[in-house]
Amino acid sequence: MIAIIDYGMGNLRSVQKAFEKVGANALITQNALDIKKAEKIVLPGVGAIKPAIDKLKELKLITPIKEAIKEGKPFLGICLGLQLLFEKSDEGGDVEGLGILKGTVRKFQSLKVPQMGWNQIQIQQKNCPLYKGINNGSNFYFCHSYYVDPTDRKNIATLTDYGIDFTSSIATGNIFGVQFHPEKSQALGLKILKNFTEMTV
Repeated sequence: MIAIIDYGMGNLRSVQKAFEKVGANALITQNALDIKKAEKIVLPGVGAIKPAIDKLKELKLITPIKEAIKEGKPFLGICLGLQLLFEKSDEGGDVEGLGILKGTVRKFQSLKVPQMGWNQIQIQQKNCPLYKGINNGSNFYFCHSYYVDPTDRKNIATLTDYGIDFTSSIATGNIFGVQFHPEKSQALGLKILKNFTEMTV
């Protein structure tokens, strides 16, 4: 079972439906026990980091998320769910994230924000299991004003050009995160979710 964490900030049903389409059993949950029992964890979301962290604290889900990752369960952050993995964000001053990965969430400068629409990925990790069967230069759907800036550049799975080459996904061990929305990215997005579903880390 895949646990899709509900902290009130995401198009959860569309993520769940996309997983169901690739044959996964996916449960939307706010329950720590479901996270503990799940084989894989997905943290989706749209919006800002501070209210997201506040809600996760209120639901007492931060410790279960960190424990699941520590246990080696495959974890996928989508959009805000990727950004939450990092230490802090520039949005409205320094805002703390989950601190699972080192780095900062930064706002695009001198560009139209949000970046909304299709853009290409440049694969940096040739054997990344998330991109099995996906070609370099493939298009995915984005909608965001902030991007992650990882301290450890080895964690960058893909880069995307939006005025700068920003990190559009990360992969390290059992932790994966994508800035784009696989659930809105048609066949290739479903392929990403299928790859995650079939993953054994």
